[in-house]
Amino acid sequence: MTDRFTARAAIAAYAADAFGAELAALVAHPTDSTGTDPRADPVGYLTDGLQPRLARMGCDVRVYPGAAPVMIAARIEDPSRPTVLIYGHGDTVPAMHGRWTDGRDPLTLTAEGDRLYGRGTADNKGQHLINIAALEAVIATRGRLGFNVKLLIEMNEETGSTGLEAFADAHRDALAADVLIASDGPRAAPDVPCVFLGARGALNFELRVDLRTGAHHSGNWGGLLADPAMILAHALACITDARGQIAIPAWRPNSLTDDVRAALAALPDPEAEDWGEATLTRNERVYGWNSFAVLAMKAGTPEAPVNAIAGHAHAQCQLRFVVGTDADAILPALRAHLDAHGFQAVQITQADGVSFPATRQPLDHPWVARVCRSIEESTGMAPHVLPNLAGSLPNHVFTDTLGLPTVWIPHSYKGCNQHAPDEHALRSISHQALDLMTALWWDIGADA
Repeated sequence: MTDRFTARAAIAAYAADAFGAELAALVAHPTDSTGTDPRADPVGYLTDGLQPRLARMGCDVRVYPGAAPVMIAARIEDPSRPTVLIYGHGDTVPAMHGRWTDGRDPLTLTAEGDRLYGRGTADNKGQHLINIAALEAVIATRGRLGFNVKLLIEMNEETGSTGLEAFADAHRDALAADVLIASDGPRAAPDVPCVFLGARGALNFELRVDLRTGAHHSGNWGGLLADPAMILAHALACITDARGQIAIPAWRPNSLTDDVRAALAALPDPEAEDWGEATLTRNERVYGWNSFAVLAMKAGTPEAPVNAIAGHAHAQCQLRFVVGTDADAILPALRAHLDAHGFQAVQITQADGVSFPATRQPLDHPWVARVCRSIEESTGMAPHVLPNLAGSLPNHVFTDTLGLPTVWIPHSYKGCNQHAPDEHALRSISHQALDLMTALWWDIGADA
């Protein structure tokens, strides 16, 4: 146990002295995966930013270049001991140069108070750096981990992890493990450690009303021509009621069980408007239920309106959905619902299918208890346990393709501005995360 404290003391020194500089080096790699930055170098992030460090840790490292680069690293100490798979993603959304407060450069780490500003600090470079540094602290103190570790770092998560499922299926042996322990997303509350056991799924689609070519003068034709914008607005309005409660039976999940409700009841109540399912708590609405959103809609030329009835209107929509929703039935149910309400003129188009399916690990899985016990012992706080993240990520690759139990330990918070200007990590969360992850890796090795 004394050595456990030695490892935690070492990681505390690292947090104070080296963490910021090492995070800055990772942030400096431009890794926008959306194709908007010609300087993006995803392979360089893996080969220059991570591979040398992992090799020094005794990992065998292989980088798979291509349109969606992936890296697998493995340190196998004893095949008879447990193997932990760690996931992270090094890609980011666009840097958004020129839009950050006070002229901050998104690729230059800027420290201000408790905040470390830079693209990828929270999503996800800082989070997987924490987990890697904690592994190093255990190896340096104990001389070994006491278990086997594999790391999978992808460079395409922000565009839907295209190809990751097929890659994992083709590399099952290289990724074989007993559990996935990874970090992404935010905590439920900034000052309390958190674990989540899955994620909501996401399905994006377009609703479109095409009535005629071109626009027609609103004086000459007003009252005679059907207005596609009005038809679309009424079609959207029949999907939910005025407070956002879903009206399509197949979109209402059956998985808000008593144990899920009990876990959500232990979470702090989020500060939010009274919107959504009236009979549910706010936490049940965001973690245990489905939500429909209109992401964008357009008719005519909003930037330069003219007195004309548009010929068409369209809306980009999304359903976030939990386990217990039949993903294959989402759009057929929508079609039937629109038709039943007289909206046969509304077309439904879907480009890429479900970006991420919904997943949820059982709350009573032994690995959940094991991780939570270690976190409580090291921090003195019982972690918040989320049945699933409110957002989406490629957890299905690990649960469905690789057949692993999954436990996620987020090292960020909801106000981190991920996907926006001024993205930042909090020193306070990062330092606590370095400590609790070092203790967790130590405990897994001691128990093996």
